[in-house]
Amino acid sequence: MSTHSTTSTPDTPDTPDTPGPTGTPSTPSTPGTQSTPSTANGPGAPGAASTPRAPKRRRRRRSAEGRPRFAIAVTAVFFALLYLPVGVVVLFSFNSQKSLTVFEDFSLRWYTAFLQDDVILDSLGMSLQVSLVAMAGSLVLGVALALGLVRSRSRLGSFAGLVMLVPLITPEIVTGVAAMLLFKGLGITLSTTTVMLAEITFSISYVTVILRSRIAALNPEVEEAAMDLGATRRQALRLVTLPALLPSILASAVLIFALVFDDFVLAYFTTGVDPQPLSVRIYSAIRFGVQPTINAVGTLMLAGSVGLIVLALAIPRLFGRRGGLDLLSGK
Repeated sequence: MSTHSTTSTPDTPDTPDTPGPTGTPSTPSTPGTQSTPSTANGPGAPGAASTPRAPKRRRRRRSAEGRPRFAIAVTAVFFALLYLPVGVVVLFSFNSQKSLTVFEDFSLRWYTAFLQDDVILDSLGMSLQVSLVAMAGSLVLGVALALGLVRSRSRLGSFAGLVMLVPLITPEIVTGVAAMLLFKGLGITLSTTTVMLAEITFSISYVTVILRSRIAALNPEVEEAAMDLGATRRQALRLVTLPALLPSILASAVLIFALVFDDFVLAYFTTGVDPQPLSVRIYSAIRFGVQPTINAVGTLMLAGSVGLIVLALAIPRLFGRRGGLDLLSGK
C-alpha cells in the first residue's frame, strides 16, 4: 500500500489543470506542451512570433472576399462602354475643326453655330414647352391618382394600382405606336398638342408610383387631427397632406421634366412636321450626315439632364429627408 502511495505522488503536479487553487503550478507546464511541436523550427521564440501572422492572413482573405477582382473588372468595362461614346461627343464638341475623328484645338465654334441656328432653336423651344406642360399635367393627375389609390380600399383600387405599373414595363415603342394610331383613328392631326398629350399620359405612371408609397407612409392621424380641430377634408389635404408630400412632388417634377425633354420614341411617333422636338430634329439631321453642331447640342442636353437628375435627388435632402436615392422607392 505504501508503494502505491509513493507512485501516485509524482502524478499530482500534472493533475492541477482543472482545479482553481493549484492553477499556479500549471502555468509553467503549458509552454512546455506548446514548445514541443516548435522544436523542429528552433526555440520557442519563432513559435511566439508566428502567432501575429494568422490575423494578417485573415485580413488578406477578407479583403479578397470583399473585393472580387472579376466583379471590379466587369464593372469597369461596363462603365467604359457606357460613357466612352458620351465622352467622345463632349470632347469633339469643343473641336476647332469640322473633323469628327481628329481633335486639333479647343474652341467654342460649334456652340456659337448652335445658337445661330434658328431651326434647332425652334426645336429647343418646343421641347422645353412640351416638358413643362407634361410636367404640370402629370403632377396634377399623378398626385390625385396616387391619393385615390392609397385611400381606396376596394378591389378596384388594388387592380388600378397594378394597371399603373403596365406603362413602366411596356416598351416605349408600343406606347408610341398605340398613341399614333389613337390620334389617327380619332382624326386628330399630329402636332405639338398630340406630343403633349402622349407625354402626359406616359409620365403619370412615374409620378403615381413615386408618390403612392410616400402617401402610404404618412400618418393618417395627422390629417384626422386637423379635421378634429375644425378643418374640412380639403383644407386638411391642402394644409397638411400636400406640404408633407412637397419634397417628393418637387423631385418628381424635375425627374419628369428630364425624362420628357430627352424622350425620342414617343415624340417621334406623335409629332407633326414642323416644329419638331429637339430629339427628333437631331435624328433627322444625323440621317443626312453628322455635323459637329450635333455634338454641341448633345453636350448641352447631357449637361441639362444630369443637372436636373442631380437636383431631383438633392431636393429631399434640402427638406431634411435621408438619401435622395430613395426617391424612386418613395421612402
